[in-house]
Amino acid sequence: MHELLSAAQSFRYLTTSSTTFMMAAAETIEELFGRLRIAKRSVLSEEPAYLLDIDISKPAQSESSHFVAVSCSNESIRIYNRATLTFLREYSCCPGMLNGVRFAHARDSVVFSACTDGTVKCWDVRLATQKAVQVFSGYPSNVFISFDINCSDLIICAGTEKVEKDTFLVFWDARGDTNCASKSKEPLGVYSESHNDDITRICFHPTKPSLIVSGSTDGLVNVFDINKDNEDDALISTCNSDSSVSFIGWSGKDYQQVYCTTHDEGFSWWDLAQLDTEEPITLLHVLDVRAAVCIENDTLNYLVGGLYHEKADKLLLIGGTSTGNIHLISCGLDGLNVVGALRGGHAAAVRSFCWDATDESLLTGAEDAQLLLWKPGATERSFAKKTSLKTASSVQRRVRVHSTSLRSGKK
Repeated sequence: MHELLSAAQSFRYLTTSSTTFMMAAAETIEELFGRLRIAKRSVLSEEPAYLLDIDISKPAQSESSHFVAVSCSNESIRIYNRATLTFLREYSCCPGMLNGVRFAHARDSVVFSACTDGTVKCWDVRLATQKAVQVFSGYPSNVFISFDINCSDLIICAGTEKVEKDTFLVFWDARGDTNCASKSKEPLGVYSESHNDDITRICFHPTKPSLIVSGSTDGLVNVFDINKDNEDDALISTCNSDSSVSFIGWSGKDYQQVYCTTHDEGFSWWDLAQLDTEEPITLLHVLDVRAAVCIENDTLNYLVGGLYHEKADKLLLIGGTSTGNIHLISCGLDGLNVVGALRGGHAAAVRSFCWDATDESLLTGAEDAQLLLWKPGATERSFAKKTSLKTASSVQRRVRVHSTSLRSGKK
């Protein structure tokens, strides 16, 4: 087992704040999402691909975000203008595959992605170059399939596939000059004993830079404080989802809760504030969300992930149908309740989303190769819709179908 170097132990706790629109006092989550309408729709690319992950640049306090980054099934990252969804540029990592996409928190033009070639790459979207401005190299056997950067932009962590008996969380010091290309940065160290299968998801705490949660196909959701001297001391909690983890996140007041969805559409939710009490930390455990919710005149085929709406203090799940309908599900201690649906936007399964609290908008990406921006009360002024719907079947023939290969049979 490797220990993190001292640089990772000297974090200062920095808190981040974002400008959010206050919800009207009488407006419920149902009303808020009920007002979402399509505002923008991206133009279909010449090389259609599934849109697998979305992130938006983090704005200065008085500004709106400028860029959208999308991880695609053709092993590329596409950058769009946030306001217009106009395509700007594309990055690729041949022969490796890019997994996930994240903007830096303090630099809205800097975007990262993990790569199966054993690196995490960083680009500056202001530069008209395909070359990464920073490369973070792992160890020779590493194949990275998940990653995140902490809220102070100091530490990057990436999770690997299992190779023989080894699975790693690899850490780097993220600081460096991204204005010019430089040699690869070596890891600070790794955690190697807390998961025993592919690490599918990593998520740093929104405001506490040393807290991180990881999820794996081994069913475990682990919470670490990487300020500690070694992996054993760093492991704060191990929660068992009973199935392969597909999505994880933080929720609740002060973000003291963690949750996950699984590849067989399960859901688990835990309260870390109960760790030192006699109360159980499990808030809710649902083996199959599809069977637990009732949707009038429709069905739920899959889950995409979750989001915590801070102003409303609500944890929501996002799921959908194979025909592109999106369902919004509220999580409570008494169970799950459908609070809304978005229809008429996508023509195939939705694979990714990103919530923007600055203007209460939602970005969604799907297997129809379309990127959609939903805003309260918006009116779509685009002529791309008919074209995109007609080409959905051809897109599905050219790229991978909605994957079920990771779904676990465990219950």
